[in-house]
Amino acid sequence: MTLDSSRNPSQTLDRMISTLSFGHLPPVRSRLSISSSPQSSMSSNSESPMETPTFESNRNSLSDTPIESRIDSRLGSDEIIPKVEEQELQLADVKAEPFGEEPPVSPTEPIRIRRGRGRPRIYPPRSPTASSKATKARSKTGCTTCRKRKKKCDETRPFCLSCQKNNIHCEGYKPVELWKSGKERAAEARRHSLDVKFELPPLMEGVENDLDRVLLQHFASRASCVLSLQGDQPSNPFTKILLPMALRHEGLMHSVLCLSASHLCSLSPSQIYEDRQTFHRGKALNLLNQDLAKHRDSGGGAMIYEDSNVAQILIHLLHSICDGNTSGEFRMHMVAAKKIAMTQKSKDPEFQTLFDEFFYYHLIASEITSLDGTEIPMMDDFNLPFQVNPETAALIGVSDGLFGFISKISNLRRKIRARIDNHLDPIMDYEALIAAHAIDSGLRAWVCPQTPGTARYTVSMLYRQATWVYLYRTTKESKPHPYIKGAVDDGIRYINELPAEGPIQSNVLLPLFLIGCAAFEQDQRLEINRAFSGLMASTGLGNIVFAKEVVDSIWELMDLGDTESWDWEKIINAKGWDFLAT
Repeated sequence: MTLDSSRNPSQTLDRMISTLSFGHLPPVRSRLSISSSPQSSMSSNSESPMETPTFESNRNSLSDTPIESRIDSRLGSDEIIPKVEEQELQLADVKAEPFGEEPPVSPTEPIRIRRGRGRPRIYPPRSPTASSKATKARSKTGCTTCRKRKKKCDETRPFCLSCQKNNIHCEGYKPVELWKSGKERAAEARRHSLDVKFELPPLMEGVENDLDRVLLQHFASRASCVLSLQGDQPSNPFTKILLPMALRHEGLMHSVLCLSASHLCSLSPSQIYEDRQTFHRGKALNLLNQDLAKHRDSGGGAMIYEDSNVAQILIHLLHSICDGNTSGEFRMHMVAAKKIAMTQKSKDPEFQTLFDEFFYYHLIASEITSLDGTEIPMMDDFNLPFQVNPETAALIGVSDGLFGFISKISNLRRKIRARIDNHLDPIMDYEALIAAHAIDSGLRAWVCPQTPGTARYTVSMLYRQATWVYLYRTTKESKPHPYIKGAVDDGIRYINELPAEGPIQSNVLLPLFLIGCAAFEQDQRLEINRAFSGLMASTGLGNIVFAKEVVDSIWELMDLGDTESWDWEKIINAKGWDFLAT
């Protein structure tokens, strides 16, 4: 097989350039294939060696003539020459072969095509905006915590899940602020300047905010009613005497608000009331100490307390009851009040009567729940060393003389307890028998000064019944007996006859405690429990809960047949308590 020498190698190259211009390239293998066999090629070369052009001559002819001139000679001036896109063709190491039936130029060396300089463009050029990476604007709607931490927020409301997942407190989202022009902002500022609201100054010293005004109203309408039999009547000493005094004395006003906050906290526990109670208590005690220091520095013999300072001591004594304090806080106020009662008298007779009645009532009642105590001076007829009109009395037991009997029984209990502790026999000696007989005779001869059929009459008879139960539990063995059973049943009937609501309930806790400590029967205990629950709902005093717990302890000892079940003072002392059951 011989090569066709009629074709010029330059024509073959022109055809390749034309094919590259329009992107139509046949497969590489079809362009670079060799003729049938190497032997045939060799035989052809040997038969006509002069007719076959060599590779060197072809390359020299191609290099002498530029490609552009050959393209211009092929195409007329009127024809459009398409742009030749340089493509990265790996033709360096492959053998060239002619198109169609044309044999290769050289059987031993492939044709090499010169590549353009630089990196060829395979794809169309991209625009600068598309090639550059789009920058994301920082979101301003994320939660405050994620924005501070510079973390991406999922913007879940009200708290984002990212903070919850990382166990971080989410501060929430800032309110959306709409953009406003300078003119709009100026107009808004003018409107705000016209809407300025100035707070009114306090009318009363010590009443500083709306909560204090609520506390003052609560004291006048509710707290004062559970501290006195007068209730909401104009004759209530707390609203008639103490409140006008508090308007003139800041320390007393703080004391009143502290007592009111304590009572509100007992009715509906709240940290707001607790914090305000602590605030007013601190202010009241600070001002009281300043007043006392001022009086001490003035000299001039014995210190004379002003009525406002005496009223503060009385209010703080009542505060320990409302607060349910069991640490004996009332004792320091009791010592100060006792000193005042023994050394001075107020120029205001109404205030002096109020002080005497409340002081002696709580002083005698404190002996019922405490191992410590001293004898209170009494007259021979068991009356206190002052007179109170029973019709205007704020408390039961003081004006009618019953607390004189209770004080004598407390003194008798201390003597009997001392004989038991010293193992003296008999426990009830001659002097104890004479004292018990005198008390019993006095109770039987006692006449109620109240009008029969009224709530005051019923509660006075309840105090008389509780006083006899107190005497029986002091002088008799601690075991069931028909006498004590009948006395407790009568006392429960008096309690059930009282109104379930109203100021009369303010005086029920002391007789209820004494009768409860003598209830041996289960049906009696059911009535006692019901009475305690009603009293707590009616008055809300904090010491009721502790009084009921002591009664429960007495019942447990009764059921065990313990002979020490009569001595509840030791049980209270063993618990580490010291409180007033009033």
